[in-house]
Amino acid sequence: MAPPRKRRFDLVVFDWDGTLFDSTAIITRCIQNAVRDVGGTVPNDRDASFVIGMGLMQALAHAAPDVPPDRYPELGARYRFYYQAHQNDLSLFDGVPELLADLRSRQHLLAIATGKSRAGLDEVLAVGDLATRFDASRTADETAGKPNPRMLLELMAELGVAAGRTLMIGDTTHDLQLARNAGCASVAVSYGAHEPDSFHALGPLHVAHSVQGLHDWLKENG
Repeated sequence: MAPPRKRRFDLVVFDWDGTLFDSTAIITRCIQNAVRDVGGTVPNDRDASFVIGMGLMQALAHAAPDVPPDRYPELGARYRFYYQAHQNDLSLFDGVPELLADLRSRQHLLAIATGKSRAGLDEVLAVGDLATRFDASRTADETAGKPNPRMLLELMAELGVAAGRTLMIGDTTHDLQLARNAGCASVAVSYGAHEPDSFHALGPLHVAHSVQGLHDWLKENG
């Protein structure tokens, strides 16, 4: 019998929306509706989805450059209105619970680095007791937003893991740049917010096209 394979990474950090949570399409529509409500030029699907993963106000300002800053609070309020109306429609991608359980069984530490707010992340983690599956998390409103490396640096410091033993997994170039800025390896998933053609310049170890594909790669390479 072959000896068990050694772990390459001690800490696996996931983005949330579009990576573990099937929310990309709804977030895109919520951004568009919020911009429309305050009279800005409504971004197309590609531009609206590009900002997913950033902190909320950073994302909305980028998606609606013609909305004046004094209307950002209203813009944020309209986004939250639409998102809260649909939050019960959202769920983990198929296969994510099994992926997390398998990583946990192999003694990986698991964490989240997300552009969501702390209140927003805690709300979704409370469903199905998901919070117990992760050892730590960072949100955009309690640290610097992506791609500033502070999120990952804080997680690594909290959990006592070096950059060379940390893997960041996400669906956007913001996630991959975050990993690069923090000196960590990354893996991209192509089923979320950003087109996979934009990933390769940022050097991910792998681009997974499904949760099962991600799971299979982590079994062999994680």
